[in-house]
Amino acid sequence: MAEGVKVNEIRGALDASGMRFGIVVSRFNSFITERLLAGALEALQQGGASPEQIEAVRVPGSFEIPLTAKAMARSGKYDALIAAGCILRGETAHFDVIVTEVARGIQLAQMDTGVPIIFCVLTCDTLEQAIDRAGLKGGHKGYEAGLAAIEMAGVAKRLQRTSATAPETVASKRR
Repeated sequence: MAEGVKVNEIRGALDASGMRFGIVVSRFNSFITERLLAGALEALQQGGASPEQIEAVRVPGSFEIPLTAKAMARSGKYDALIAAGCILRGETAHFDVIVTEVARGIQLAQMDTGVPIIFCVLTCDTLEQAIDRAGLKGGHKGYEAGLAAIEMAGVAKRLQRTSATAPETVASKRR
């Protein structure tokens, strides 16, 4: 931000009090996805979410995450969702197809519903890379996703309140 310039900012606090979270977890590569789930749960609980405020839905693989996340978002029960999976590169083009469609599906689900869906699908070349990102050398992507879910749930709530009370803007007068 330019020095000396003051603007109104909307930020989400890392306070999960009173919010509900859903986590869609792929069972495929469960050695990794269970670690991602554990990290996300830890972050949500440290942020103040009780177990009653969190619901996990398990799906067979990452390809099934977008449909499930969209159904959860449409239910109106959740302030934010986390999509957790692990896709490892193999010897065929299958990896590229699945990665692209899962990412696009999750993005479309959040755009269609307005519910933040945090992308926590690891897309790694090797199992070692996935292990590193699920709590070893590369940080903990599950924990980071939990923090992002709390923050985005807060941002979404603030934006809803702001848009409900916003005065007419110059742009809306032009339409």
